[in-house]
Amino acid sequence: MFKPLHKAVILVGGEGTRLRPLTNSVPKPMLPVLNRPFLEHTIHYLKKYGITEIILALSYLPGAIKGYFGDGRAFGVRLHYTIEDSPLGTAGAVKKSEKYLDSTFAVLNGDIYTDLDMAAMLAFHRHKKATATIALTWVDNPCAFGVVETDGNGKVRQFIEKPAPDKVTTNWINAGVYLLEPEVLGQVPAKTPYMFERGLFPRLLELGKNMCGYQFRSRWLDMGTAEKYLCLNCDLLVSGDKPDFMDMPGEDGLYCAEGATIDPSAQINGPAIVASRSRIGRQVRLIGPVVIGADCTIGDGAVLEEAVLWQGVTIGAGAVLRKCIVGNDTEIQPGERVIDCVVPPRGTD
Repeated sequence: MFKPLHKAVILVGGEGTRLRPLTNSVPKPMLPVLNRPFLEHTIHYLKKYGITEIILALSYLPGAIKGYFGDGRAFGVRLHYTIEDSPLGTAGAVKKSEKYLDSTFAVLNGDIYTDLDMAAMLAFHRHKKATATIALTWVDNPCAFGVVETDGNGKVRQFIEKPAPDKVTTNWINAGVYLLEPEVLGQVPAKTPYMFERGLFPRLLELGKNMCGYQFRSRWLDMGTAEKYLCLNCDLLVSGDKPDFMDMPGEDGLYCAEGATIDPSAQINGPAIVASRSRIGRQVRLIGPVVIGADCTIGDGAVLEEAVLWQGVTIGAGAVLRKCIVGNDTEIQPGERVIDCVVPPRGTD
């Protein structure tokens, strides 16, 4: 009988430069996805597999994350925090969490959304008696990723970081989810920048450690750009596999929170979410997928299509929004057209 997995480290990461200006004042893990912080989705995912002790490796704006999640009890888990004074790299950040890691543990990059079957990956890891197992996902163009070659038994042969097109030998890439035995942290220098991809994993191969690649084809998305962030919100809302905290939709695919008001003349072609205290005016058209945060006001005759609105947004009468993200406390003028763009939160430089 295999021991269950109880512990994980989430690499919350830095400023999210590719997501600016959204992350100028909001840390990337706190970006709302279906009106909940992205990190909350990850915690729910881990809890589903019995992982209830989670270490958050923080660096950028840690106060916002600690203030929201606290000790984790409200989310059914126990949270610990480590904070980097200077960047330590992916493996260096986990090394800082070493005192919590006395058994097999998972590591997840904090900007990855996946529905990888963690239980199946753990069974594979145990069956192979692996020291480290790397989740591998298939992509059509692996040139922007770290490619991982494996043999017929799933054993890792080599790593190729961002190969040129003529050097691609496989389309299986590092998915940013690992299962590790505590002993591997002995190879990571303390208080020194050190990466899994270019440091620890190649070192383990040199030492002849049993490293395996676990291939999966379920959902995987790197929320690294504004385009992918919008795509994640839309894909999850359209998907039949909704997060546990979402109720069943009403008519027209509408998820309407208590306290929201929608004029009877509004036309809704879901899926769409309207959060608490938001107000939808007369003859408004919502063409899903649309996500509307709390305390928003949508003026008469406005049209929203494939849009994500954060909290406190005011949309003027007759405005048109398509394929866009609108940050907190912003105002769109009457009749304005906002197409294929990001409107940063109010007060963002």
